[in-house]
Amino acid sequence: MRPLSLTARLSLLLSLTVCLVMALAGVILYHSLAAQISRRDDGALLTRLDQIRTLLMNEEAVTLVHEKPRLFANMLANTESLLVLRFPGQPQLVVINPGRQPVPSVAPVPVGRALSLADVRHQSTPDGTPFIAAAAMAKTLDGPGELEIITGRLMTERTRTLAGYRDQIIGVIILATLVAALAAQWLIRRGLAALHRLATETDAIDARRLAHRIRLHNAPPELQPLVAAFNNMLQRLETGFQQLSQVSADMAHDLRTPISNLLGQTEVAMAQPRSNADYLLLLGSNYEELVRISRMIDNMLFLAKSDDPRQAIQCRALSLATECARLADYFEGPAAERHIRVTCPARGEVWADAGLFSRAVANLLANALRYAEPGSTVRILGEHAPQGTCVIVENRGEPIPAADLPRLFDRFWRADSSRQASSAGSGLGLSIVSSIMRLHQGRCVAGSHAGVTRFSLFFPAQGAVPGDGLPPFTHTGR
Repeated sequence: MRPLSLTARLSLLLSLTVCLVMALAGVILYHSLAAQISRRDDGALLTRLDQIRTLLMNEEAVTLVHEKPRLFANMLANTESLLVLRFPGQPQLVVINPGRQPVPSVAPVPVGRALSLADVRHQSTPDGTPFIAAAAMAKTLDGPGELEIITGRLMTERTRTLAGYRDQIIGVIILATLVAALAAQWLIRRGLAALHRLATETDAIDARRLAHRIRLHNAPPELQPLVAAFNNMLQRLETGFQQLSQVSADMAHDLRTPISNLLGQTEVAMAQPRSNADYLLLLGSNYEELVRISRMIDNMLFLAKSDDPRQAIQCRALSLATECARLADYFEGPAAERHIRVTCPARGEVWADAGLFSRAVANLLANALRYAEPGSTVRILGEHAPQGTCVIVENRGEPIPAADLPRLFDRFWRADSSRQASSAGSGLGLSIVSSIMRLHQGRCVAGSHAGVTRFSLFFPAQGAVPGDGLPPFTHTGR
């Protein structure tokens, strides 16, 4: 079954609301009118009864009935009315009953007590027509005692009036519902025009127009958060698409160099016969290039996995002294080649995944050893705060321009353009560090001042809310 459109749903809901409100108002008005007419009819019946009782109080009832037999019929002036005059225990003196209604059994109001609306009795005929009746006792100048007056009236006219009023209310409700449905559909279509324009603008955006931003003139306030969310999404898609394109271009560029070397060396070797020593030298050079390609591919696979939000890490409390000392021993050989000393005064614990922690700090150490001044010292420091632990790798060397610091953790990007062709690294080491910190919900930041470069890794404490937590860059003396 095809679902209803938003316009149809809103139109139906608005029409149903109007119908219910009108029906409720109609029911209230109908019952209010019925109650007012009922009180009016009851009052008219009591007035007539009181007039007859007052008339008979100062007259000889029997004589009056014989001399003026049509007087009481003229007083009723209604073919639906009933009047009975009788002395208790005696035959009926006057009976006026054009409608042939049964004489109701009503307790009469005693002589001397005023009539009230509570004295009116409401009944219904077998066909459901309302019938009201009242009775009172009157003292006359003749007769065997007090005279009982019984009067009543069949409410056929009132029933007919209320039925017509009810039919009018139903007609008004139906007409109002139809008008509300048509008006709602027209108004909702106009109200949703901005949404249709938003859909049209969004549909026109593709991979070639990611820089386009949605601008709806006079957009209602309800759509402004949606427009802002779409524009933010487009910004993220544009950034991701640009990064993907840049990564693809950079990776192709970095892979082209070792592959070109492999092809060139192999082509030269195959141009003429070579000695075994030459072939061994060629194989060794090719092996180095293949190792470089393999390392680059492994790093790209790691980055692809770390970008997956489902990637799980196993954090536990790690001893900074133990982990950093192990890393310092591992880099002892490369550090000795450049006469650099690696020290690790860091103490305390850090909450992190052991393997990822070692890889992040190792990448920073490799980077520090590559660009540190010969004969200087590379230090691994630790700073603790309630929010977590900050691990700092510090080296002395040529400072990094401030404009380059925000891009240090981008993939395939190097601060020193003169080193772009260097085979010492793939340009992914710091990107891997950034990905590892995202997995830990931490942060990484670089600072360079007065010849000292510091890379800081902030690991949130167990159960802590992730935040900045990074101390400002300060120069620490040697």
